[in-house]
Amino acid sequence: MTDFRTVSGIPVRERYDHDCLSGWDAEERLGEPGAFPFTRGPHPTMYRTRHWTRRQVVGLATAPETNKRNKYVIANGQTGISNDYDVPTLIGLDSDDPRSRGEVGRTGVAIDTLTDMCDLFDGIDLHRISVSMTINHPAFVLVGQYIAAAQMRGFALDGLAGTVQNDPLKDFYAQKTYIFPPAPSVRLACDLIEYCARHMPRWNGISLNGYNIREAGTTADQELAFTFAHAIAYIEELLGRGLPIDAFVGRFSFIFNVHNDFLEEIAKLRAARRVWAHLLRDRFGAAEQNCRLRMHVQTGGSTMTYQQPEVNLIRGALQAMAGALGGVQSMAVSCFDEAYSIPSEFAQRMSLRTQQVVAYESGITSVVDPLAGSYYVESLTDEIERRTWEWIARVEERGGAVRGVESGWLEQVVSDTAHTYQLQIMNNERTIVGVNDFRGTQGERPIETFRVHERFEDEQIRRLEKVRAERNGSEVDRTLDALQAAVADGANVMDPVIAASRAHATQGEIVGRVIAEVGEYVAPPIF
Repeated sequence: MTDFRTVSGIPVRERYDHDCLSGWDAEERLGEPGAFPFTRGPHPTMYRTRHWTRRQVVGLATAPETNKRNKYVIANGQTGISNDYDVPTLIGLDSDDPRSRGEVGRTGVAIDTLTDMCDLFDGIDLHRISVSMTINHPAFVLVGQYIAAAQMRGFALDGLAGTVQNDPLKDFYAQKTYIFPPAPSVRLACDLIEYCARHMPRWNGISLNGYNIREAGTTADQELAFTFAHAIAYIEELLGRGLPIDAFVGRFSFIFNVHNDFLEEIAKLRAARRVWAHLLRDRFGAAEQNCRLRMHVQTGGSTMTYQQPEVNLIRGALQAMAGALGGVQSMAVSCFDEAYSIPSEFAQRMSLRTQQVVAYESGITSVVDPLAGSYYVESLTDEIERRTWEWIARVEERGGAVRGVESGWLEQVVSDTAHTYQLQIMNNERTIVGVNDFRGTQGERPIETFRVHERFEDEQIRRLEKVRAERNGSEVDRTLDALQAAVADGANVMDPVIAASRAHATQGEIVGRVIAEVGEYVAPPIF
């Protein structure tokens, strides 16, 4: 090699020394841990006081099946719940919708009604464990169902701790599970954020999602910039409603990716905190205590290879270590079998054990930000920060995140970047062990894979049919009419959604009434 670069294309020198940080003001750039600009971490003592939350993602088949898996990972040392949902749920379809056929429960749990939400958390004390919900466009529906289910069991809203992703903008060009057009999507997301800010002080009404942006193929700096561009759009919508910045932004949280380049990922997470702190204070006038960036990370699912899947255990361990050294508050380690299926119990246990070894055996939790002052890490942190601000400026030059989605520009940038990275692998310019080098000569040993049996789709449809047969149809119609009127009037939809959920209206019925007022999104041609 003669041209050394990070995964994101940042040139790397042979060595770094004090000249790299010439004129560098450590107090300004770093500060103290727990103090502005939070480069060294959002809390003064970090993991000496409390480790990150171990939050492996769970979601399969029906709510009772996912409930069993939730309890399994809790019994094995998980300290927070995180649930994934199937594709029909992600795009607002009921399980008995003809478009859902073959997808129900296959890549996450199917949630149609309040009954499903009650069964999902049956026997779990919602005041003792935090809950993360990986849902975006219909987030306001699922949180409404969650609130109704929690209140039925006697839990007070101000005691519920957790996070909902609720970042629909990234779905238009990263995950591609969209429903509503961009502008109405922002409005609905902000309805939920506003409701949580007013009624659920321990709940994060949004978790801005850089993870899927990176999975779609961006660089580290693009991941940060596009995520923060989304944040700007939501903040401006909330400010336009008359909410003071400090009334809501302290509960903004983030999910980022941890990719293969070990030191680049550590630098990225440190740079993220600094950019966010300056963005909130300098542009929006937020109080410094509300400028702390709190983040969950998941190790890169797209880096988990089909070839030699056991090697993914090593990738996951390195990425988990990078996350910890980057100062995260919550973590999930992608399971080694993810290129084959949703994770088996064994694979999820191994991911939990990976986090536990990093936390309890590596020694890195004894000291705050142990790489602070490293010539290379600090130089890389500065460069990622610089590039992030440049990309934020480019988004704003094109009218902001919403316009960037509507025009197809954001999707084009991501597609071009992903294509460049894939060509590097195909041309052997970047080595991926077991894929384009070190393939081995022996036949690979089969691994245990988990499959969701097709009978669970029929079971979920029967569950839904039972709810439809037993509910009060006139009450369902009344609450749905009230919801549609709220959407038409521009009112906050959360109270009507909660009422409709209590009446056992389905997610598809609720989403359908919203579509009737705001329409569905049709992606623009970009090629």
